[in-house]
Amino acid sequence: MEERLYATQMEAARKGIVTKELEIVAKKEKMEANPFKLKKELPHLPGYIIVILWTAFIFCMIGWIILASLSTTKEIFTGGLLASGLHFENYTKALFTNKAALNLLNSVIYTVPSCILIIVVCAPAAYCMSRFKFRGAGLIQALIIIGLAIPNIMIVMPLFSVVSALNLSGTHFTLIFLYTACSVPYTTFFLLTFFKGISTSFEEAAAIDGCGPVQCFWKIMFPLAQPAIVTVSIFNFIGKWNEYFMALIFANKSNLRPIGVGLYQTVTSMMNSGDWAGMFASVVIVFVPTVVIYAFLSDKIISGVTAGGNKG
Repeated sequence: MEERLYATQMEAARKGIVTKELEIVAKKEKMEANPFKLKKELPHLPGYIIVILWTAFIFCMIGWIILASLSTTKEIFTGGLLASGLHFENYTKALFTNKAALNLLNSVIYTVPSCILIIVVCAPAAYCMSRFKFRGAGLIQALIIIGLAIPNIMIVMPLFSVVSALNLSGTHFTLIFLYTACSVPYTTFFLLTFFKGISTSFEEAAAIDGCGPVQCFWKIMFPLAQPAIVTVSIFNFIGKWNEYFMALIFANKSNLRPIGVGLYQTVTSMMNSGDWAGMFASVVIVFVPTVVIYAFLSDKIISGVTAGGNKG
């Protein structure tokens, strides 16, 4: 049985690899069949110009912020960025004096466990709804759609009343649980769509080899859904990393603040004290993790959004 299950896993992996190779070959053939022609691209020229200008604007803004974070406040206002050299002490001050390091640690504590819990809860739920027919499945899917339509700001006050009544405030666990619960509708809906696109032939082959539904999911279907899981996890990570409103309500103590709330407090204090260089250093510290994650996993994001399984 184990040998057959292993063979099924290898077949699923092989088909996944073959599919990706076929997609690459198809793209190459399409590019060769449709070479770049200036006349054909002229109607798209306004769009290209807008994209180029927007990209240049973003790079200029980010570049200016990074240079300002390495300059002094005087240099920022006089326009002579880096005139006196690189000032890495701005980052030291932001990390330790203004507690940005503690805020970063809190954001990691909130974000990483919540993203893991979201997948542990939503992936099996999405798979079951995509494969099995049971009483109440339609109602559950309707509730998921309703959950997508309700903004978090509408449920913050009821949640705050419940948390206060249960005396659960003042811990990291509270915000981890709330982040997980609020992301269930979106993540389940995203993975549900992906699982519906995966062929049932893998499960049929696994069932013939004596593999049960639970074992089939974790050993075959879960790895096949990796592009979608990675994609939705990145979206959830970025959303939770930059989240401000719920963190302000449920984690506003100095030792619990994540990076969003901490950045606001830092910006306010540094603006009052006139330390604009330190403020820009804090901003860079906040957005660097998300930029790095996207830079390294952008291919996964694109494949997760556009890819699906093969029917048949």
